[in-house]
Amino acid sequence: MSPTMNLTERLLHALRARGATEVFGIPGDFALPLFGEIERSGVLPLYTLSHEPAVGFAADAASRMRGGLGVAAVTYGAGALNLVNAVAGAYAERVPLVVLSGAPAAHEAASGLLLHHQVKALDSQWRVFAEITAAQARLDDMAAAPRQIAEVLDAALRLSRPVYLEIPRDMPARPCAELPLLASPQPDADAIDACVDELLARLRGASRPVLMAGVEVRRYGLEGRVAELARRLRVPVVTSFMGRGLLSDTAVPPLGTYIGLAGDPALSAQVEGSDALLLLGVIVSDTNFAVSAKAIDLRHAIVALDGQVAIGYHHYLDVPLPRLVERLLDRLADVEPAPPAAPPAAGPRAAAAADDAAVRPADVAAALGALMARAGPLPLACDVGDCLFTAMELTQGALIAPGYYATMGYGVPAGLGLQAATGQRPVVLVGDGAFQMTGWELGNARRWGWDPIVIVFNNASWEMLRAFQPQSAFNDLGVWDFASMAAGMGGDGHRVTTRAELQAALAKAHATRGRFQLLDVRLAPGAQSPTLERFVAAVKRLSMPG
Repeated sequence: MSPTMNLTERLLHALRARGATEVFGIPGDFALPLFGEIERSGVLPLYTLSHEPAVGFAADAASRMRGGLGVAAVTYGAGALNLVNAVAGAYAERVPLVVLSGAPAAHEAASGLLLHHQVKALDSQWRVFAEITAAQARLDDMAAAPRQIAEVLDAALRLSRPVYLEIPRDMPARPCAELPLLASPQPDADAIDACVDELLARLRGASRPVLMAGVEVRRYGLEGRVAELARRLRVPVVTSFMGRGLLSDTAVPPLGTYIGLAGDPALSAQVEGSDALLLLGVIVSDTNFAVSAKAIDLRHAIVALDGQVAIGYHHYLDVPLPRLVERLLDRLADVEPAPPAAPPAAGPRAAAAADDAAVRPADVAAALGALMARAGPLPLACDVGDCLFTAMELTQGALIAPGYYATMGYGVPAGLGLQAATGQRPVVLVGDGAFQMTGWELGNARRWGWDPIVIVFNNASWEMLRAFQPQSAFNDLGVWDFASMAAGMGGDGHRVTTRAELQAALAKAHATRGRFQLLDVRLAPGAQSPTLERFVAAVKRLSMPG
């Protein structure tokens, strides 16, 4: 790299070296110089969208699918504060998202005037982001900036959490020295060995061990290594609800996804009856475990998460998941691995019917399963609600969704971010309520060359909320004709009311490239996927007193 690079160029090269392949953003006056330098340099492509939440969701999805850093660039105040929810979700779900925010220049901050976009104090935004990011730096000192950039970006990858860089608008074109190569913090090797000794002893002494893979396995790029570990340990493998899709392309495809009472009874009984449940990168949340038929006693589990390992009452505080997996594999190097397992039967249980019956969520799963059986897996970007529970009835294809933080509006911009980062054409599953929030970002697809297939679960309702409180009229949304809106945004719309129409529209959408395809699937009020029905019933059962 040239010693005459400016701050923005140094930053972009550092992002690219850590896996970033693009920047998603929305400009504003305090960020115009930064955006200008990003565009001029061409180091990473810049994709502008329409609203900051979508920028954050797209960058989050890019990181989840390809690994490495996701990057969201915004302006000060009104732009950055619009991004807060997306960054909070990335923090909760362990996504290394980098926020680049423009900021007032030093002379503007010293003017004595209140500055537009300012909230309470000039550093109010800084304090908000300090709460939802793992590391922060204000790049206003060119002597300190190279080390600050390296430290903050390395922390994002090491901790798999969002970070925040604030760039005053008089700094982007300033000459900047080369970034230092920082040594990674080294955990105590003896502590890791002690942890591995106890972990292996616990597994070897168990009669019913089970390995559950969670989101950190993908965040740290460990799917292949964890599959090999499972073969050498010779233990059955499942995924958490949030980890659905993990290991599906490895030699150890999971037996399925654990969803307690909402999932497969045999698989749930195997997990809940395990006397050595090894949770690798599984967030111990209500989403993953609230509907267990039998409460899982974590004192008898092995929990490796967030750089720590808990084995019963013993806690090892500095054991990063990648180091733990590598050390386990070292110890098991002489163990003959189990032969590769045959993948479980693909697709949902229901057959894909094509008749004049009204469409139900299970029919969407069946139709997608049939399509992927013919044409190969397609990555899924899901919003929350019944669309996500419907996706649980599929076994093909990678899946990204805010399964724990459960924010609405993720699906469509996530699909755009997925295609931008990987080139793969996604299927987006989204409810009508969430589409009303961010579905309009599809209007940006044509100019950037993206053509996702979007399936809108249109039941004129916040149906997930109605499932828990059916008497409330505020869950009504009214019928929106999304299919007719698609052409105005540069795509093709298909109105679907029957199973035959669903099959035909999905086949046509899959065959059509170059324009986004929107299937406006009209569902009857109250129509729910079997998985959601079981989930709601389980929550109500377990929440009843006594």
